[in-house]
Amino acid sequence: MLTENLPPDDLTDEELGEGGDELYEHHRIQVDRGQEMLRIDKFLLNRLSHTSRTKIQNAILAEAVQVNEKVVKASYRIKPYDIITITLPEPPREFKVVPEPMELDIPYEDSALLLVNKPAGLVVHPAFGNWQGTLVNGLAHHLQNLPTGRNGEIRPGLVHRIDKDTSGLLVIGKSEWAMTHLSQQFFHHTIERTYLALVWGVPKEMEGTIRGHVGRSVKDRKVQAVFPDGEQGKPAVTHYKVLKTFRHVALLQCNLETGRTHQIRVHMKHIGHPLFSDATYGGDKILYGQRTGAYKAFVEKAFALMPRQALHAKSLGFEHPDTGQHLHFESELPADFAAVLDKWEKFAADVDE
Repeated sequence: MLTENLPPDDLTDEELGEGGDELYEHHRIQVDRGQEMLRIDKFLLNRLSHTSRTKIQNAILAEAVQVNEKVVKASYRIKPYDIITITLPEPPREFKVVPEPMELDIPYEDSALLLVNKPAGLVVHPAFGNWQGTLVNGLAHHLQNLPTGRNGEIRPGLVHRIDKDTSGLLVIGKSEWAMTHLSQQFFHHTIERTYLALVWGVPKEMEGTIRGHVGRSVKDRKVQAVFPDGEQGKPAVTHYKVLKTFRHVALLQCNLETGRTHQIRVHMKHIGHPLFSDATYGGDKILYGQRTGAYKAFVEKAFALMPRQALHAKSLGFEHPDTGQHLHFESELPADFAAVLDKWEKFAADVDE
């Protein structure tokens, strides 16, 4: 039997990005020719180490298990040469999370899930150099009875993430079922995700779609790159719409169809419009307009107001795991982003007078 397990990239939280897809454990199993017919739930329980019956059953109910590219029920009996694929929330790591009291902005919470409005600067989960003071540490304290948070597991409730220096909404599952159901929505790209981004320059098209495989740069493993030929990385699709222009910068609405590491940031750089103040992708210097005089001083003050990439996860829309109801949530721009927008708006108005 051939079993392929594709784990997430070994990146720190500062290197991980606006995603969801990387948080799943992917399995592809080719059944041996001599395999006897057996219920698929029993087969998977025998074959996948460190995976509980509950996780497998939830994955089947959430249509996360397919045989020969078709969704199956728990009663399906596997046959020789079947190709089984399964996606599960990522398993726990080998170290424990220490619960820490933390002020969390929680705009919504019920028995199945909660929403967190993450401030810029807060690391989402522990990694090298950030073992404490992360969102996961705060969640472990807030959700001490969470099934997925017991025994100090690494990502209690998380099914997606945003960069350390990106602000905005995250949805947290409070049960194995909720995590599996939500993770499948991310995996199948049915989650509605809207970001606001301030970029250098004004795109030629007021609305557009950026397509290009995103993967780790061959020159620098800490950043991502776009590979148009598709030979490297993973498929990535970003839809954008220009909301406002301020001469040398523009405010964009970005909707993710996929969730790759640094997707919006690397896609915008790829089309020549890096995010304002994004040091990783070249947006922390003047890219449009004069580089001297009063304009230079103005831009430097704007950088000082917002010394991080101008990106905010504004809204999330998804199906509630228990009720099936469509939920939609929005968050206001944080103070630093609002202040920079106001500064650019006044600049553009003064120039146009």
